[in-house]
Amino acid sequence: MRKFSEFVCKHRVLIVIAALVLMVPATLGYFATKINYDLLVYLPSEIETLKGQEVLTEEFGLGAFAVAVVEDMPQKNLLALEEDFRSVEGVRDVLTLSDLTGTTLPLDFLPNEVREKAFADDGSQMMMIAFRQGTSDEQTLDAVAEIRNKADQRCKLGGMSAMVLDTKTLFNSETLIYVLIAVGLSLLVLLLSLDSYLVPFLMIGSIGIALIFNMGTNVFLGEISYITKAISAVLQLGVTMDFSIFLYHKYETAKKSQKNKLEAMATAIEATATSVVGSALTTFAGFLALCTMSLTLGTDIGIVMAKGVVLGVICAITIFPAILLVCDGAIEKTKHRTILPRFNKLQNSIIKHRKVFLILFTILLIPVYLLQTKTEVYYKLDSSIPENYEYTEATTKLRENFGMESQMIILAKKPVSSATASALMREIDAVDGVQAVLSPNLLEQYGLSQAILSESLQDTFETENYTATLVLSDYSIASDELNRQIDQINTIVKSYNAEAIVAGEGPLMKDLVEISNRDFINVNFVSIGVIFVIMALVLKSISLPVLLMAAIEFAIFLNLGASFLTNTPIPFIASIVIGTIQLGATIDYAILLTTKYLEQRRTGSRPVQAAKEALGHSLQSILVSAMCFFAATIGVGVISQIDMIGTLCTLIARGAIISMIVVATVIPALLVAFDPLVIRTTLGMKEAKK
Repeated sequence: MRKFSEFVCKHRVLIVIAALVLMVPATLGYFATKINYDLLVYLPSEIETLKGQEVLTEEFGLGAFAVAVVEDMPQKNLLALEEDFRSVEGVRDVLTLSDLTGTTLPLDFLPNEVREKAFADDGSQMMMIAFRQGTSDEQTLDAVAEIRNKADQRCKLGGMSAMVLDTKTLFNSETLIYVLIAVGLSLLVLLLSLDSYLVPFLMIGSIGIALIFNMGTNVFLGEISYITKAISAVLQLGVTMDFSIFLYHKYETAKKSQKNKLEAMATAIEATATSVVGSALTTFAGFLALCTMSLTLGTDIGIVMAKGVVLGVICAITIFPAILLVCDGAIEKTKHRTILPRFNKLQNSIIKHRKVFLILFTILLIPVYLLQTKTEVYYKLDSSIPENYEYTEATTKLRENFGMESQMIILAKKPVSSATASALMREIDAVDGVQAVLSPNLLEQYGLSQAILSESLQDTFETENYTATLVLSDYSIASDELNRQIDQINTIVKSYNAEAIVAGEGPLMKDLVEISNRDFINVNFVSIGVIFVIMALVLKSISLPVLLMAAIEFAIFLNLGASFLTNTPIPFIASIVIGTIQLGATIDYAILLTTKYLEQRRTGSRPVQAAKEALGHSLQSILVSAMCFFAATIGVGVISQIDMIGTLCTLIARGAIISMIVVATVIPALLVAFDPLVIRTTLGMKEAKK
């Protein structure tokens, strides 16, 4: 490391130039990386519902459906609008009740219960639009946008593709604001905590380079989710800022003892590289643990953030010191007295009342754990869309006018007799909450022949190998009622045709619920296990990882429990990843404090004095780190209109503050209380034993 440090110092100008040159391809890679806005594509490929989607695409040429509500439109105009929509590239077909009769029969000839399925009391009608490509395919999203342009205010478009398009539009309008707020608030914290007006800007610039490198290299992944893009920037800023702060402090300290600034920086780089390895490893492992999720969104977030930690460390010991050396003269001219106080009274008070904190921790640990299990988790992806967007307006009208909340499609393998299909439809129609069952066989129940249907419409419901039946449900997506209904319908369908598949939006969301619940348990166990092993190796102790992780898990429980107390439902993805992110990112605070404690015990300090000294050395660093993490995420949490992103960032920001408080109060108490055990189970503590 010494040779490496000297190389960085010697070639500082070259390193800065190289970093700026590499920014060009990294920026191109950033803009070339595709962003995915459909979370359902992250479901495991082997599940039956995704196989059903493949059948719809390959056999029927149907990649996605949308449902439109048309108000106050004469039948003549409606038919013209249908034809207009059919001309849009990517649209396979457009269906209304008129298509059931074509020009052969008037609509009034149909039974009342059939017409009621498509006509509301206020005269509004439903229109089904089928797309050739998948829900989030660019062609489909372009088609949705064009349909909206062709339609007037009397036609509102809903469905998953409309939701994805609105999510994309909303996210793209907010992305730049996320970064600006995170940078602005982080700069404020750094200006208050560092002794130079220039260094905070250089630090943010260095981290910004690392961030562009990380986002630019995502091009090799093919695509990333919009959630990954939204949180990776603010997370990388908050998580890796510690490395740069540590190097700057080491550099300022080394300048007092070394003969010149190059020697001082070499010493600082060497010390930083050695010290941050354990910290970076725990954070790196925490993010990689997300890759164990069955929902591959975890892999998406995990790889990007783990890569960001590695690049953050590399830039902190190469680019940032090179920039500091190049700008050393200007830095000296902008020096000022540190505004942040030393908190001597606070640390004395914490140590004095350590038994109180220990008792509170012991009493509250189990109740807080039980409390966080009661936090409401929602799975409805459309809950993130504001009410004033067209998707939400269309969904509301479908619910109010037609009582329709969700759809599913039954794909039956041929041969299927007309009698069997009719019997299946009747049995499904009798299931509680089924609003309508739509199929060409519906006509035969009323003595009408399927021959009156257009060839295009018949192809929509039947191919050489499969028949399709559309089921409309009164129950909302991802609700317990709908999931039970899907189970009931699936049982009925399998009893008629073992190879049949119940596919569509509702069943996909049901799989998302079940898989997410399993991932929540698995990811937490994996992250705890991996970080425990790393901490045991870094601290060379068996007892310390248990004590420190118990404290951080307590902080995580408090964070999630706060959502229950404030009656704030959290999105399913937040419930899965927040524990891993908070554990991986804030366990560093505990490691820093504990390392200082062990150093004091080795020099002969008694437990209470060692805890006091350790807290005195660490409190300001922990506070600055936590406040930077908080600043990088709270702004996004407050301003984001996408609830899934806003809630996740709020949880991360609140978790940083809670972890900071728990580390500063509970861990000193634990170290003193369990000192005999810690000393016996930690290597290199012979002097402390004496």
